[in-house]
Amino acid sequence: MTKIKKIEYYFPENRVFNDSENRTTKKIGISSKYIAAENETALDLAIKAAEKIFKNGVIRKEEIDFLLFCTQSPDYILPTSACIIQEKLGLSTSCGALDFNLGCSGFIYGLSLAKGLIKSNQATNVLLLTADTYSKYINENDLSTSLLFGDGAAATLITKSEDDCIGEFVFGTDGSGAHNLIIYSGAAREPVASNGATKFVDGRGHIRNKSDLYMNGPEVFNFAMREVPESIYSLLEKEHKTINDYDYFVFHQANQYMLNALRKRLEIDINKFSIQMSDCGNTVSATIPIALKREIEAGKIKDGHTILLAGFGVGLSWASCSLKINLN
Repeated sequence: MTKIKKIEYYFPENRVFNDSENRTTKKIGISSKYIAAENETALDLAIKAAEKIFKNGVIRKEEIDFLLFCTQSPDYILPTSACIIQEKLGLSTSCGALDFNLGCSGFIYGLSLAKGLIKSNQATNVLLLTADTYSKYINENDLSTSLLFGDGAAATLITKSEDDCIGEFVFGTDGSGAHNLIIYSGAAREPVASNGATKFVDGRGHIRNKSDLYMNGPEVFNFAMREVPESIYSLLEKEHKTINDYDYFVFHQANQYMLNALRKRLEIDINKFSIQMSDCGNTVSATIPIALKREIEAGKIKDGHTILLAGFGVGLSWASCSLKINLN
């Protein structure tokens, strides 16, 4: 039996505003986002989010027996960032720790891993950290990414519970679309040359290099519209529920245009649907827990509510799950 006991999040201090008159800005619904400092990493943001969990006294550091860190912005190729976080947070050396490289579906994958660890009696209290700093990979001239992605981190405490509040899961993967959201250069397949990554001129006439984040926006949109509804329908079948049985829906906060298109396709009431990225942008693996916490604080998600979560994006990867809110 498992439940989410606490969620906290953290943004860098530097806030950047998009041009409010820009047509793309209006379409995606993102007016500003937070950008990490030059010497600030996803690991740093994750630590600050985690410290907020401990400061409110819901759990002691020595009680954490597994740490999961989801990021695509690690400090190093090796060692594992989670090991560094364990030491910096002062967690027990008997605490398990691992990274997993996943983006927009990562929070739901992390919930599944945490639930598995707890239900198999390998852990009692799991700290799931989700953090990314995509800004370090973005070409400022590329409006398909520079207007969209913000930096941020979330810390989610998952614990053993008398009630099973984390329900069924549905997963999906299609690696044939990997090239539609990718950084080509910088790892083993295509290392950065000693004189820097190869520069080229993109379709908009901007000079880029292969270390920049590349996104084929139309293809990613088509993927989401094709796979996310099917994932939701599969989850409904697994849970023996209908759309109307859920009190609220929190999807990966990709952008306003995509979210509204999915909501209409699934015929979800606008008053039961979260859109929580206008001031912070798409924070990749951290969007769902940030939106969850904000909707709880706003009183839209209440104790006892049944929530449907859906994550989708880079990979291509997607996942959905059912969640019962237990605020006690």
